[in-house]
Amino acid sequence: MFSIATRTKEAGPGVISDFDVAIVGGGPAGSAAAIWAARKGLKVALLEAGCYPRDRPGESLHPGMEALFEQLGVFQRILQAGFVRYPGHLVCSAGKVALHEFGGDANGPWLGFQAPRRELDSILLQQALHQGVTVLQPCRALWPVLHSGRVAGVQSSRGKLTARFVLDASGSRHWLQRKTGMALTLVSPRLFAAYGYSSATGPNPGLLPVMLAGPNGWTWIARINSGQLSWTKLTLGRYDSAAPECLAGFTPLGRARGADVTWRMVDQCAGNGYFMIGDSACVVDPASSHGVMCAVMSGMMAVHLIADAVDGKTSESEAAAGFRAWTRQWFSQDTSTLRRLYTGLQVGSRKPSGRRAG
Repeated sequence: MFSIATRTKEAGPGVISDFDVAIVGGGPAGSAAAIWAARKGLKVALLEAGCYPRDRPGESLHPGMEALFEQLGVFQRILQAGFVRYPGHLVCSAGKVALHEFGGDANGPWLGFQAPRRELDSILLQQALHQGVTVLQPCRALWPVLHSGRVAGVQSSRGKLTARFVLDASGSRHWLQRKTGMALTLVSPRLFAAYGYSSATGPNPGLLPVMLAGPNGWTWIARINSGQLSWTKLTLGRYDSAAPECLAGFTPLGRARGADVTWRMVDQCAGNGYFMIGDSACVVDPASSHGVMCAVMSGMMAVHLIADAVDGKTSESEAAAGFRAWTRQWFSQDTSTLRRLYTGLQVGSRKPSGRRAG
C-alpha cells in the first residue's frame, strides 16, 4: 500500500496558478495523463477530490498494460506490488465451460494482472508526484473557468486554477459534461453493475478469473490476493447488490457498491481548451475487459495531441477533432464487440437503441 499524503503539494484558497494542463480526477486516466504531460515538459496540476486509499472494484488488466506501465515508468513498482498474474479466464455459459487465453510468444504465455484498484491508483499518483506534477488532494473541482467561449481553467475548493487545457478525468460522473450541459448519447438500456469483495479463506477460489453468464446477466469473480476475492455482477433490468450465490460459503468484506455502466458517450468529448478522457468521455460495461487500458491510453493520447498543439505541429481545433475521432472509433469497436459477446453468451434479449440524455 502506498500513501501520497506526505508529498502532496498544496495551494491555499484563492490562489490563482497558471498551468499548461489542469486535470480533474486522479484515477488511471488522470494520473497517466499527468505523468505523460510532465514528461513532455508541461506544467501540470492534478485535482483529486478523494483521499487515498479509496474503495474501487478490483481490476482485471489486459497484458497490453505491460507496455503502457513501462512507458509511464511504473512497471517495476507494479511487479513489486505482487498483483496476481493470469494467462486468461474461464467463461461458463449454457452449461459449457470455455478457456479464453490471451496467447503467448517465444517467451511464454502473455499474462494479465488482477489489481486492487486502491494500490494501482496510488502507484500511478505517486509517479505523477515524482514527475513534478502539482497534486491537490483532497480538492474538489467546482466548475470550469470559461473565457471567450473557451475552457480556461478550474474553480476548485482550493482556489482558481487557470490552464491552457483542462482534462476531465472525473470518470463516469462526467463532471465537465454536467457543468456545461453537453449532449450525452446513450446506446444501451440502463445498466448497473454491483461490485464487492469476499474472503478467500473458504473453498479454494482457484487461480483463473471466471465469468458466469446467463440470460439475465453475468458475474465476474477473480482472486486479487491470497485472502481476497473481487466480484462484479451485472443483472439486466434491475440493480442487484447481493453477493453472487456461488460465493455463499465466503465471508463478505465490506458492503457492496454499484455503478451506472450504461453504454454512453459525450458527443463533443474534446473542444475549445478541453479534453474528456477515460470514462468521462465514454462508458461501456466491465465485460469489455479493458477499461483501465482504454483510460490510460486516452489520457496519453490527449496529452500527445496537446503537446503537438503547444509545439505548433497542429492546431488546437485539429487536435480536438483527432481526439473525438479516436474516441468514437474506440467506443464503436467496444460496443460492437460487446453486442457480439452478449449474443454469443445469450445474455439478454433487448437490443440497445441510441438516445440522448441531458
